[in-house]
Amino acid sequence: MKTRAIIVATDGTTTSTAAVLWAAREAHRRDRPLRVVHAFDWEFDEARYDIGAEYIDVGRQFAEAVVANAIDQARTVAPRIRIEGDTLIGHAAARLLAVADSAELMVLGNRGRGGFTSLLLGSVSRRVATHAPCPVVIVRGHGHAADGPIAVGVDDSPAAEHVLETSFEAASGRGCGLTVVHAYLPTIPLWLGDVPAADVDTPDQDADERARLEQLLTPWRSRYPEVPVETMLSHDSAAAVLVGVSHKAQLVIVGSHNHGVIAGTILGSTSMQLLHHADCPVYITRPHHGKEAAR
Repeated sequence: MKTRAIIVATDGTTTSTAAVLWAAREAHRRDRPLRVVHAFDWEFDEARYDIGAEYIDVGRQFAEAVVANAIDQARTVAPRIRIEGDTLIGHAAARLLAVADSAELMVLGNRGRGGFTSLLLGSVSRRVATHAPCPVVIVRGHGHAADGPIAVGVDDSPAAEHVLETSFEAASGRGCGLTVVHAYLPTIPLWLGDVPAADVDTPDQDADERARLEQLLTPWRSRYPEVPVETMLSHDSAAAVLVGVSHKAQLVIVGSHNHGVIAGTILGSTSMQLLHHADCPVYITRPHHGKEAAR
């Protein structure tokens, strides 16, 4: 069966160039093919008039030029990987979601050509990150960084094991350390109700949470003994801690809470805040829900 490719979306902007370079390096690291895609939209009604054919021809030529340029950029950092380019007609988010079924990983920049500079995350990237059936990386911040640890947020959800598997595998493949962040709200006395949870000293509860976290990490430490692991326990929000850690990390990994009617359609608040504010690429990991393919 066909090997899953890493798919990267490009529109010729600076943010999509960063995504192309990140995806090319990742394809090289995983020994996977890279598929570079660009979607261009057009109104079907225009095809009824003479200008319609000309419009779509110009759109296709522009799309092909964008893809060709992105392929050249990818080869500068990963000359030996297999690369194919594709132009898709239709709304970008819808077309990218349609091809995500066959992707090992979908990679996008944080803001597209039509975005306002005041928006921290483009609508296409947000929709794909929220609804894709495959893992998604949004490249933002210092996307080129090759040093620093990988940071991962771990909670008590059933997705924790999959998140840790992805994180340890990524850290091992990059030869870097792993920072595991676990945030929780301690139970505090009523008379301290006006005190922020982050400022409350709860040593016994912290010890219990650390023990639970270490129990969760033990099998992964054994499986990946070469990965240095640092743990961070916080009473603050996971998003706030991970955004802070992202300034020195090369990648932040979080899971999808899968609270939607369709698995993987709803991101938790932590993931969404990271997509807007992290200073490094954000990896939304989720099990594939599309057709299985041999790797």
